[in-house]
Amino acid sequence: MELSCDTNVVLIIFTLLISSSWIENATTEACHWVDKEALLQFKHGITADPSGLLSTWISSTDCCSAWQGIGCDSSGRVINASRPGLISGDDYIIDTSMNGTISPFLGNLSQLQLLDLSDLKEMEGSIPPQLGKLTSLEYLFLDTNKLTGTIPLSFRYLTKLKKLYLSDNQITGTIPSSVIGSLTSINELGLSGNELTGSIPSSIGKMGLINHLDLHGNNLSGSIPEAIGNLKGLTYMDLSVNQIGGTIPDSIGELSEMQVLYLNDNQLSGSIPSSIQGLSSLQFCQLADNTLDGALPASIGNLSNMQRLILENNRITGQLPSTIADLVNITEIYFSNNRFTGKVPTSFANLKNLQVLDLSKNKISGQVPPQLARLQNLQTLDLSYNPLKLVTIPSWIQRLNLFQLELAKTGIKGQPPSWLSSTSISYLDLSSNALTGKLPSWIGNMTNLSFLNLSSNGFRSAIPSEFKNLSLLMDLDLHSNKFTGSISTIFEKQFEDPRGRYNSIDVSGNLFTGPIDDGVGNMPVMSSITSLILSKNSLGGSIPKSLGNLSSLITLQMVQNELQGKIPEELGKCNSLTTVLLSDNDLTGSIPTELLNLEALQVFDVSNNKLSGRIPRHKTAFPASSFLGNPGLCGSPLPPC
Repeated sequence: MELSCDTNVVLIIFTLLISSSWIENATTEACHWVDKEALLQFKHGITADPSGLLSTWISSTDCCSAWQGIGCDSSGRVINASRPGLISGDDYIIDTSMNGTISPFLGNLSQLQLLDLSDLKEMEGSIPPQLGKLTSLEYLFLDTNKLTGTIPLSFRYLTKLKKLYLSDNQITGTIPSSVIGSLTSINELGLSGNELTGSIPSSIGKMGLINHLDLHGNNLSGSIPEAIGNLKGLTYMDLSVNQIGGTIPDSIGELSEMQVLYLNDNQLSGSIPSSIQGLSSLQFCQLADNTLDGALPASIGNLSNMQRLILENNRITGQLPSTIADLVNITEIYFSNNRFTGKVPTSFANLKNLQVLDLSKNKISGQVPPQLARLQNLQTLDLSYNPLKLVTIPSWIQRLNLFQLELAKTGIKGQPPSWLSSTSISYLDLSSNALTGKLPSWIGNMTNLSFLNLSSNGFRSAIPSEFKNLSLLMDLDLHSNKFTGSISTIFEKQFEDPRGRYNSIDVSGNLFTGPIDDGVGNMPVMSSITSLILSKNSLGGSIPKSLGNLSSLITLQMVQNELQGKIPEELGKCNSLTTVLLSDNDLTGSIPTELLNLEALQVFDVSNNKLSGRIPRHKTAFPASSFLGNPGLCGSPLPPC
């Protein structure tokens, strides 16, 4: 059959159109089919995607140009797969989640360099060992999910990894030595917030390029390997909140680039090595909550870049090294709860940048050097629980610009000095001393007070009317004195919104009288209170029903208050209550079911009252002692009715 010229032209045009369409599709469909299939298999394993992070991942479109979070190289191979749950820009933050598992098909993305599935919160299941096939991978972020299982041994093939974050999951097992020893290119390793056990492998010494190491918040044991000293470029190391024992290795002194060192909340013992002087770049050092002993080495003074030094809750002995005065950049010193002896060195007055000095709970004695008045940046001074035998609060303290002053159990006697009224102190603790006489009326001039603790002293007076001027006061502790007068003075305090509402009140063990105002629970100053302790005062009257309006109340203690009447069922509305102590009163009637069955209630005691009736069924197993001394009560845990 012969074709006309016109027909030939049409065929040529049709052929050209087909060819053009094929070329266009070949250019658009750049994504390699293996990679596309791998990503679609991942999407198939996602059961919930509330923000549509994968909404553009459609099989009919090109994964390189149309799929959000995917980047490809010039040959159409996927090199970047990034769908984190936390995304921020200059003027926005997106915080979302995804449910599902990580598909093993992702292991087929053979050219992948970055995989970011961090902060998706709800990703579950184990990490597929197939990810070990991603030998080009440089960045792997799977942190902040609910991943379980162990760290795959196949990760030893990820030799190009620069950053690996598996933090804040539920990963178990040990840190594989073979994996750690193979990651020789790694700069940052984050395994914190998991359930890892065993010791830190000595092969960690092969990570010669690492600068950031975070293993905190696991169940790691064993000791810190000596090989840690090989990590010359390390600037940040956090091994805190584990069960690591043994001593701090001498080799730690080799880490001259280290800026941040957190070893707190472990079981470290022995002394702090003198080699610590080698940490010449160190700025933040946290060694608290271990069992470190021995003297603090004088070489600590060589750490001239130190800003924060926290050694509290150890067993460190000896005198405070005068060389600490060489830490000219230091802003915070926390040495509380050790066994330091001797005097506070006069040289501490040279720490012109110091903002916090906490030497509490030691065995420091002698005169506190008045030269400390030169510390004009000091905001917190805590010398509590030292045998200082101060007798009076040193007058030079008034020349400081303190926010917080704590001198509990330091031997102070008599009346507090009136110059306190002209300071701007917000947090004042003078508890467990021998202060006596009246609470001075000038206390009302300390209008910056938010926390006041005068407990365990010998005050003998009513609360002065000027007390009501403490409009910023939120925490009040006057327990174990001999304060007299009406309890109402405590509740009639002024406040400045949003501050100045009570958080806690403890006036137990005094001579206050009642009754408590029926509307105390409706007072705005009480609306945020979490702890109300009024025990061992002769208050009389009944328990105000309005206490049921205190929705934040966690602790209520009204023991030996000569209370009468019924336990108000309105207390059952206080859903945050964990502790209710009402023993040794003259309460009558039955125990409210709503109160006894509060979800959060853990401690309950109404013993030695005049209560009667059947004890309501209750979820928490309270001991029989919580109900004894009420002849009319019956039912579990007491004998049946």
